[in-house]
Amino acid sequence: MSSPSAVSLYDARPFFEKALRHGVLHGIIDPEKIEAMRIEGPKGMVQIARYFGNEFLRPELEKARDRMVNLVSLYLESSCDGDLQQAAESLRDFSLLSRSKGGSDMLKALIAMPQNSHFGMNERGGFTDAHIPLLAKWSLRSLADYQSELTRRSQAGQLVDAALWLAGELGMDADDLEEAGKDAEAVIRTALLVLASGRIEMPDWVAFEKMVGALRKKHAGGAAVLPVALPKKLPAHLRSAVEVVRQSVITDAPKILDSALPVRQLFDRSPAFMGRYFWVEDGLQEVDHHDRQASTAWNKVTGGNSDDGSLLTLLLCVAAGATPKTMLTEKGAAALVRKIRKSGFEPALARQYILDNAPVQHHDAYASLWDDFMEEAQGTLQSDAVHALNDAVALLRRECHVQ
Repeated sequence: MSSPSAVSLYDARPFFEKALRHGVLHGIIDPEKIEAMRIEGPKGMVQIARYFGNEFLRPELEKARDRMVNLVSLYLESSCDGDLQQAAESLRDFSLLSRSKGGSDMLKALIAMPQNSHFGMNERGGFTDAHIPLLAKWSLRSLADYQSELTRRSQAGQLVDAALWLAGELGMDADDLEEAGKDAEAVIRTALLVLASGRIEMPDWVAFEKMVGALRKKHAGGAAVLPVALPKKLPAHLRSAVEVVRQSVITDAPKILDSALPVRQLFDRSPAFMGRYFWVEDGLQEVDHHDRQASTAWNKVTGGNSDDGSLLTLLLCVAAGATPKTMLTEKGAAALVRKIRKSGFEPALARQYILDNAPVQHHDAYASLWDDFMEEAQGTLQSDAVHALNDAVALLRRECHVQ
């Protein structure tokens, strides 16, 4: 056991220098190998200087020397786990340029890895000439920096790979995800929900909303726990990454299953949930779904009647503040006219009702029908002349639906 006053010396020499000295002192590297390195070294420096800039400038050559030493050090220390004996034997058995290339290949592979787990923000196609300036910076970085970045990028890469695998199981490929430009964790969360719901495709918004609604209905009244499990076929090397994301879905479960929270409000308008889950953006599908819903609601109000008389009756009731109907009795027509004469009416309410409730493709036609009717009928309906009531009822009998 060392005494409290013991001092640990820090050796700041490059690992390449340590391994070379160890090899010479222990007879692993002989004079012939040293001479071969002396010939290889300058050649490698010129090649590196040329690759990163200009081999004719002294400062570039000096920087190339530092890069070469660092690249060899990176490769030896990483591949030999810091063991000087193994590193010295590697220098003995292989050329200096091959050890330098090994370090360069390590960095190129690192740079080509995903920087984060967001689709659309990572380049595809591996290392290219566009990455050379980045390689120039990394060629002078330490092994600790390399290992830290490798860990970070490996985690991001696992999330991307897991999202690709899960999306592939549900009918989406890499190009689809690149185009969507969402985070891999959001894709994984939704995929786990989809599989837990027994569905077989990644959802658009309409399907996503229905899926959450079905989960809420199925688990209503019980504990706010979702039966989210790892897929049985999920590759082993992806399981740890997906498990972390699975736990986040379980944490989200109370809010996901809370029927008091509208689905759109929770997933698309709540700061904590925005971007946290994924659905296929399909504007046409959403518009079509909205149109179908609007048509269903409109048909319920109109009873399926689309003739001018029924529509004008409905809109007149709305403008007068009465219960919307598509048909009036003689007595009801007279009562409506008296209400208008007593309390007035607002034609603008009918126009807004069209915008809020009628199918979009009919907005212009219905608004035109209403405006034409108002141009003819408004004076009669609001008149306080002696025979105005009878005239107004006669007008409704002719233009509206009065039994």
